[in-house]
Amino acid sequence: MQSDRPIFVIGCPRSGTTMLQLMLHSHPRIAVPPETRFLVPGYYRRFFFGDLREQHNRRRLGRWIVSDKDTKFKELKLDGDQLIDDIVAGPPTLGSAFGISFRSYAEQYGKSRWGDKRPSYYHHVDLLLRLFPDAQFVHLIRDGRDCVASLKEMPWYTKDVFHAVTNWGEAIDFGRHHARKLPADSYYELRYEDLTAYPETELGKLCDFLGEDYDPAMSEPYHVARVAIPQHKVWHSNTHGGVTTARSGSWKSRLEPWEISVCETVLADRLTANGYELSGAPKAEKSHVAACEKAASKRRWARRRKEIRDRLNRFREPGPVAAQLTTRQLGELAKV
Repeated sequence: MQSDRPIFVIGCPRSGTTMLQLMLHSHPRIAVPPETRFLVPGYYRRFFFGDLREQHNRRRLGRWIVSDKDTKFKELKLDGDQLIDDIVAGPPTLGSAFGISFRSYAEQYGKSRWGDKRPSYYHHVDLLLRLFPDAQFVHLIRDGRDCVASLKEMPWYTKDVFHAVTNWGEAIDFGRHHARKLPADSYYELRYEDLTAYPETELGKLCDFLGEDYDPAMSEPYHVARVAIPQHKVWHSNTHGGVTTARSGSWKSRLEPWEISVCETVLADRLTANGYELSGAPKAEKSHVAACEKAASKRRWARRRKEIRDRLNRFREPGPVAAQLTTRQLGELAKV
């Protein structure tokens, strides 16, 4: 039986996750839409929607997905009214409503399996597993120095270099945690540098993990970039060309010497553990290292506060959360 498990692409921002999204979207059975903004916010707003075993509450949820200005629903190019009706008619759980949205996106391409891509999902894996217990996660790792260099140039990135360095280190740390905690058939890592250098080989391995046959179209993702990448996202312009290794190692000319020092001082162990050689840059100034530590601590405490609130909220859940759509999801439901 062919797999229908959801696929989530995760990784530090500017790791090449959009390229990987397009590669997966090029597969004849898999559809991965542009980034949406309703999974995580919708989960944390679940008390607002109420018990989804009530039809009017499912309709309220559907309307929020379709009409809220922050959900990016328009990127899916779906019929909003039809989707609301489908959610109302579907299983009475939060994950099911979200799954129906992505399934509808896949169906408009004649595909039977869906995925989703959002880099920040790397620290929401536990949440996503609550919604989709059978999910598979693909973590794309890129040289942290290249990620920092690329983040600096993004029009939407308003943080400083210290936050960028912290972001990559955090993504790697979460990856280590997921690799230890999740089953081998649920979590998979690959490197951007290997994927761009040997796309057929690396995508073949990825397809084995996903339970799919490799398709040559996956190695030419630019063919679907026009329909799968919103035009306003000009920072993804490189995805409209062929897969290339040209950007690997470009940090050497894109980072200032002091920025390279910060990256290699703070991220040294993580870089070498993932196969990235250090340049031998001098140690970073103590004030720069302290700035990274401060940024990391701030992010860590903000995340912990949110996690504690959510764990307390789980004791008063307004209704069932896990999706009831795929073969495995329905199998788990039958055991209850």
